[in-house]
Amino acid sequence: MAHYTSMGAIPPKRHTQHRDPAGNLYYEELMGEEGFSSDSSLLYHRRIPSEISDAQVWQVPDQSLTPNHPLKPLHLKLHELFPAGGSGIDAVTGRRLVLGNSDVRISYVVADAPSPFYRNAIGDECVYVERGSAQVETVFGAFEVGRGDYLILPRATTHRWLPKPAADDPDGQPLRLYCIEAASHIAPPKTYRSRFGQLLEHAPYCERDLRLPEGPLLAEDVGADAGAPTQVYVKHRGPGPGGIAGTIYTYPFHVLDVVGWDGCLYPYVFNVSDYEPITGRVHQPPPAHQVFEGWNFVVCNFVPRKVDYHPLSIPVPYYHSNVDSDEVMFYVDGDYEARKGSGIEMGSVSLHPGGHAHGPQPGAMERSIGIEYFDELAVMVDTFKPLELGEGALACDDGRYLLSWHTPPA
Repeated sequence: MAHYTSMGAIPPKRHTQHRDPAGNLYYEELMGEEGFSSDSSLLYHRRIPSEISDAQVWQVPDQSLTPNHPLKPLHLKLHELFPAGGSGIDAVTGRRLVLGNSDVRISYVVADAPSPFYRNAIGDECVYVERGSAQVETVFGAFEVGRGDYLILPRATTHRWLPKPAADDPDGQPLRLYCIEAASHIAPPKTYRSRFGQLLEHAPYCERDLRLPEGPLLAEDVGADAGAPTQVYVKHRGPGPGGIAGTIYTYPFHVLDVVGWDGCLYPYVFNVSDYEPITGRVHQPPPAHQVFEGWNFVVCNFVPRKVDYHPLSIPVPYYHSNVDSDEVMFYVDGDYEARKGSGIEMGSVSLHPGGHAHGPQPGAMERSIGIEYFDELAVMVDTFKPLELGEGALACDDGRYLLSWHTPPA
């Protein structure tokens, strides 16, 4: 995001003295991308942000991956991964890896317990709130998130998830999160942005649709002792499966100590209901549904929309071969026309790997003719390296999806 924002107390000139009312210097931290050559923000801390008093190993959730071999389309039933509804599970340590490669990992979690403070030092995170609600506390400030929110968290943003009780949620649901973890940065597609970073007129959303953190947020604002030690769970490159490891840092103070910040790098929220779909007389390809992009992958959303209005149109997708990518579709809401009859329902994920020609289920093309509106909501990730299966996928594969286009002879 190349849009300058300022919050809290900052000095008139960067890299100059900034003192508290007692005359003590605040500690300036530059959080920046691409080695001082891209977006950055300056954060002003009450304590030295490098000051750690301990470091311990964090055994991150199972990050092992199994090749999808023989190559198969899959139907994964994510809601089966948490049959108890997330009882006692938090949104960080409770994630179960579903799919991944060296560019992106997709996990799922149902949580009702507060998470520890956490930062992902490998890449940005795009977390989609399927159901439930939470407060997310970050060093930039706080967010209230709920159903349909995408939360974009830049790499190394310290934050924690505080789920709201399911009884307080409009849907009566616990917090359900679909977590897209990059090994790169995540941003709106370049095709939507000017060379200066502004979202253009043809973009399906604009800056007005983005929610910024309510901040700054200090320890005393959340009822904490500013001098109390805090643990931060850090996911980083290391010796574990997939080259991923974890460390728990202990800070001798509460990490919510930023009195002000400014810059162009910060977390933000975008709700899928603010996405304005691009439609046409004939079927629009997936790039028309794109919402974010990272290195070697894109994120799209398919929202309720008017569909193809050519008099001879076939509204469901045509059959297509993903010769350069794997396609992952997370079915969130509605009635997805192209997949009727396959067993896919809300909470399902389909994986259509590169090398497999896929498209609507048998009979869906004919049934869709004359339909003017699709009431469906899905989040899609297309990757340009093959995806492998995490332990979560192995645990919730329906084992039958590859046969869903096949009608045995009578």
